Amino acid sequence: MNIQEARTSDAPMIASVLQEAAQWLAANGRALWSGAEIGPERVLQDTSGGLFHIAREGEHMVGVMKFELEDAHFWPEALPGTSAYVHKLAIRRAWAKKGVSTELLSYARSRARRLGRAHLRLDCVADRQGLRNLYEGFGFVLHSVVQIGSSSYARYELPTAT
Repeated sequence: MNIQEARTSDAPMIASVLQEAAQWLAANGRALWSGAEIGPERVLQDTSGGLFHIAREGEHMVGVMKFELEDAHFWPEALPGTSAYVHKLAIRRAWAKKGVSTELLSYARSRARRLGRAHLRLDCVADRQGLRNLYEGFGFVLHSVVQIGSSSYARYELPTAT
């Protein structure tokens, strides 16, 4: 599997992966991202900013994630420059449960370490037990559960030093 920073030309396919994941979640009664969050314009903007990273198996884009160096929305108390953050982790349904998430998270941890960040952090809706199990199985530790608006979010962190 090859994981790399996405190119601007990858933006339509990244949006497609995110939309596929969002549709699957919604069909199972667990809607997550708004159309604006994963729409072509926003994905192009984020991809142009170097935020999306993609996993490919041969010619197929099998997973994506957004990798950020700051997250004042979910982690307002975090000191700047100390952490990296994963958002919008999505895997094509045909590649679910085949280790793509683990590969992307390993890549994110290594990238954060190379950038001198002590922690890799992420969040998820607190009632998403399957996702929480994935993160905990990878080694993330629950930092806290916070209320933002009408939703509760579980915030996780992982030291980047191994």
